Amino acid sequence: MSGAAICDVSGLTVAYHSGGVWLQAVREVSFEIRSGEILAIVGETGSGKSTTASAMIRMLPRNGRVLSGHVSFGGEDLLALSIGEMRRLRGQEIAYVPQQPMSAFNPTMTLGRQVAEPLVIHRNVSYRDAAPEAAKRLREMGIHEVERVMRSYPHELSGGMLQRAMIATAMICQPRLLIADEPTSALDVTIQRQILDLIKQVQLEYHLAVVLISHDLTVVSEVADRILVLYGGRLAEIGPTSAVVSQPRHPYTRGLLRSTLKGDLAHKSMLTSLSGYPPNPLEVDREPGCPFRLRCHRAVDACSVAYPLLDGEPGHTWACYNPEPAA
Repeated sequence: MSGAAICDVSGLTVAYHSGGVWLQAVREVSFEIRSGEILAIVGETGSGKSTTASAMIRMLPRNGRVLSGHVSFGGEDLLALSIGEMRRLRGQEIAYVPQQPMSAFNPTMTLGRQVAEPLVIHRNVSYRDAAPEAAKRLREMGIHEVERVMRSYPHELSGGMLQRAMIATAMICQPRLLIADEPTSALDVTIQRQILDLIKQVQLEYHLAVVLISHDLTVVSEVADRILVLYGGRLAEIGPTSAVVSQPRHPYTRGLLRSTLKGDLAHKSMLTSLSGYPPNPLEVDREPGCPFRLRCHRAVDACSVAYPLLDGEPGHTWACYNPEPAA
């Protein structure tokens, strides 16, 4: 059962400097994350998923900038904190699991030292004192032969093992918010399922708030409590998983479901691909309206004039002038 909002994102707009101009990758995105829930953020490559997460925890690349908005966590605006204050929160109150654990771990350090490192930094303890807790967390992640794994270097372990170790590292300080960015990418289907089950297990055990980023709506729908769909850096639809999956109202959400093997909309028929391509950020910046309109079978004249305001019902809203009919 999810509780009160632990993090509130309001009017977040993020841009990257490229080719001499600033291109907006995320535009006026607002949502809340509740304690004890998994919120999945989904969309195609370039939709703004990872940018949203990186902006929230102040980990944008050098060419990235938050143009406007607020990210409230524990009564503090994360975007207004000093670098030192933000570092105090990251790893302790807010944990982050990156897309590629192989590149995230330091290849010159043993895994045990790296899993224990957040305790050494944030709790000011020695590695000797932190090592037993690191071993405990690795066991909780379903890792056997913990002593051998702690002595190993990243290149000596599989991708699935490294992803488990990355989650153990994120959880060692018992954070309140976990952000997992495409945690199942580059893993086979069986390991994907195990990693998602592990995240769900951790969320339930610690009543943790989780932001789960993925391009696969139906995969995350198996563990998420709510789903937020992004397209072209804009919020397209947000609501409880059951509502979004069974009664998607935004044409893009419906298209995502129909392009997968799972979901009621597939009806065990051949897959239906989304026509066209994701929008070019430069074109989105220059043209008003809904960025999905050129790929949308339900587009109307208003779609070219301005981006629609959120509409819908309590808890389930969508940004569309001509939404899909309710089932």
